[in-house]
Amino acid sequence: LSPDCSFTCHYRCRALVQLDCGGPPGAGDEDDGNEQVLEKDTNVDEPSEWEKTELDQAQVEKRIKEYNSQINSNLFMSLNKDGSYTGFIKVQLKLVRPVSVPATKRVPSLQAGRPHPQGVKRRTSFYLPKGTVKHLHILSHTRASEVIDALLRKFTVIDNPRKFALFERSEKDEQVYLRKLGDDEQPLRLRLLAGPSEKVLSFILKENETGEVNWDAFTLPELQNFLLILQREEEEHLRRLRHRYARCRQKMQEAL
Repeated sequence: LSPDCSFTCHYRCRALVQLDCGGPPGAGDEDDGNEQVLEKDTNVDEPSEWEKTELDQAQVEKRIKEYNSQINSNLFMSLNKDGSYTGFIKVQLKLVRPVSVPATKRVPSLQAGRPHPQGVKRRTSFYLPKGTVKHLHILSHTRASEVIDALLRKFTVIDNPRKFALFERSEKDEQVYLRKLGDDEQPLRLRLLAGPSEKVLSFILKENETGEVNWDAFTLPELQNFLLILQREEEEHLRRLRHRYARCRQKMQEAL
């Protein structure tokens, strides 16, 4: 657990983690608060009117040319002979809870004098760093559920994919809107319809909030790890509250 950025990882993974933790404690708190104030989860499962637009092959080809002319990178879209098309989408991972990845521990044989190490499948949990972004090369008919599966494979996450959901994020009139994509929606098609602007449309992977947590879906080690994490979060929250009230008390005493 880093004292500056509160990033938590497995002790075996410390040498593999490279993060810039030079900022002072709580430096990012205000930004997170502003984002929460701006964001508004519309909870609308129905796509907007422009997302319902149906395109024929000529219109798709025209849109792809317009899209490729507007981007400043080599992440182009390409039209295939069968009428489908391929391209890249960028997904930001904004996960509040830790994810589980496989871990293998070598254990010696219990029979004395006969060392026979064998692999024991285990899992370990850690937080993904804030702002983690992944580009995926997908097809026009790739579904949102398949994008989630691909993201989990990229990060070797072994949690149930149903614990996660893909959201579209849009900005309008200084307000941020989120909408959860249906399993069968096609993110690359939405990307083509919206154009390359991240303000018009961007993709975020978040926990699949259904209103209630199905704790039976978690293993016993995961539940025990969650209890430890909740305890640390509670202690950190109390520390910040005490610090805030101490500053207020100091200011009031100085005013007196």
